[in-house]
Amino acid sequence: MHKAVAVVMDPIEGIHTEKDTSFALMLEAQRRGYRVLYVQPGSLAIRDGKAIATMAEVQLKDDKYQYFTKGDWQTSALSTVQAVLMRKDPPVTDQFIHDTQILSMAETEGVLVVNRPQGLRDLNEKLAALLFPQCCPPTLVSRSMAELKAFIGEHGDVVAKPLDGMGGKSIFRIRQGDSNLNVILETLTAGGALTMLQRYLPEIRDGDKRILLVDGEPVPYCLARIPQGDEFRGNLAAGGKGEGRPLSERDFWIAGQLGPWLREQGMLFVGLDVIGDYLTEVNVTSPTCVRELDKQFGLNIAGLLFDAIEARLDKA
Repeated sequence: MHKAVAVVMDPIEGIHTEKDTSFALMLEAQRRGYRVLYVQPGSLAIRDGKAIATMAEVQLKDDKYQYFTKGDWQTSALSTVQAVLMRKDPPVTDQFIHDTQILSMAETEGVLVVNRPQGLRDLNEKLAALLFPQCCPPTLVSRSMAELKAFIGEHGDVVAKPLDGMGGKSIFRIRQGDSNLNVILETLTAGGALTMLQRYLPEIRDGDKRILLVDGEPVPYCLARIPQGDEFRGNLAAGGKGEGRPLSERDFWIAGQLGPWLREQGMLFVGLDVIGDYLTEVNVTSPTCVRELDKQFGLNIAGLLFDAIEARLDKA
């Protein structure tokens, strides 16, 4: 059987190749001789107890505009491929959870799924960081207005965010006495939603660092996403500027706290968000920044990941 990798991702037609990590992974798979199969969005399904998907083989070219050609769609069992890359962006909706349950069925049929579907279900990207409180700033997760207000009163300057966002969406900075306090908290806790508050870290001015872990080991460089103008968010999607930097001693320490555990959970490719000396998020669904770091430091991070994937396939 010719080796093949299937990629579950958002529509390939809408990506920006110069910064799309899924595209980097697909290029690396193609370089290694894999058939690269693009999974039609929304096509994961189960037939007679078997995980299936509608897929088309793609040929990739590292070009800004004419970057892929696609073959015919065919519905096949996922067990016909050696590995599946689950790269669907958040939010983690019911549909996302159901897709991971289908991918868990594919796992039982011998397919390597990266990252492991169980971990994608269990590890909320905000809450997962709190499994390592020694790495985190003071944090509260609550839906109680009284508790949230008390935390703000204690720390004076906090960042508030929902548990299911990405790219800086719906993140607020709140200071004690803010006239918008009530409406912000009412918005974030609407319908009984949990809200995360963290003490504001002024080191955000120097960037929100994205540290990539491949099979538990940190890439020795991070991408610091630096807020621009009067924006306090560093997310690239919110206009932040990406600047590559070597990891600090503290960055390596944080990576060492999480790396072995994440490897045990089958999380082969993870992005840690670190502001100053503190871990703020653990990104497991579709970590990014590979293209930027590769370009700035002459790396091949996708190659490191495929080394880890192939080591597991060899053991299977």
